[in-house]
Amino acid sequence: MKKWISLLMILNVFLLNTAQQKDTLSIDNERLGFQYKKMYIPVALMASGIVFDGNGRESLKNEMLEERNEHLFGFTNHIDDYAQFAPMVAVYGFEMAGMQPRTDWKNRTAILIKGQVLNLGMVYILKKTLKKPRPDGTAYSFPSGHTANAFAGATMLAIEYGKDYKWVPYVSYGVATGVGIMRMANNKHYISDVLFGAGLGILSMKVAYWTHQYQWNRKKSEKDPFTALYIPAE
Repeated sequence: MKKWISLLMILNVFLLNTAQQKDTLSIDNERLGFQYKKMYIPVALMASGIVFDGNGRESLKNEMLEERNEHLFGFTNHIDDYAQFAPMVAVYGFEMAGMQPRTDWKNRTAILIKGQVLNLGMVYILKKTLKKPRPDGTAYSFPSGHTANAFAGATMLAIEYGKDYKWVPYVSYGVATGVGIMRMANNKHYISDVLFGAGLGILSMKVAYWTHQYQWNRKKSEKDPFTALYIPAE
C-alpha cells in the first residue's frame, strides 16, 4: 500500500512541475442544481441490484458466478483494493496537473467528506443489517463497498472536470466499472452487490453536491495548495 501511495505522490509532483502554468486561477464554485433526471441512472442501478439479488439457482447473480468459476477459478489479485481510490486521488491530482476544477479545494474537500460519510455510512449499515454471504463464503457481501467508493470518486471527478474536459467522465467511470468487475472476478461480490454499490456511490456524491451550501472559503484563499499558484486577495 505504501508503495502505491508513494508512486501516486511522485506522479502528482511530476505533473505539477511539467504542466503548463496558468497566470491566474479563477474558480467560480458554480452550484450543481438538483435535477430529477440525474437520479435515473443511480436509482436504476440500485433497483437492478435489488432485483438481481435472488437466491435461486437460475438467478442472474448465480449464473454469472457459475461462469466465473468455470473460466476464472482460482483467480485473485489486489488491484481493486488500490484502484478504488484512483478517482478521488485524481480529483486533486488533475488540478495539480493544471486542469481547472469546478469547485475550490476547501469546498471540494467538504463535499468529498460529506459524500463519503453518506456513501460509506450506508454501505456499513446495509452490510451489518443484511449480513449477506459473499460468493467465497465470507460475510457482508451486499452492497460492494469497493464499487461504491470507486463510483463516488468517479462521480466527483466527472462533476469537477467533465464540463471542460469531456473525456474525464468516460475515464473515471471506466475505472470505477473496472473495480466492480474485478470484485466479481476475485469472487468477493455478486453482480447484484456491484450494481447496487455503483448506484449508491453515484447518488451519495450527487446528494452531497446538491445539498452543499458553499460556506467554506467565502473569501478566496490567497494560495491553493493543489496548484501552487498565488491568488491575489480580493
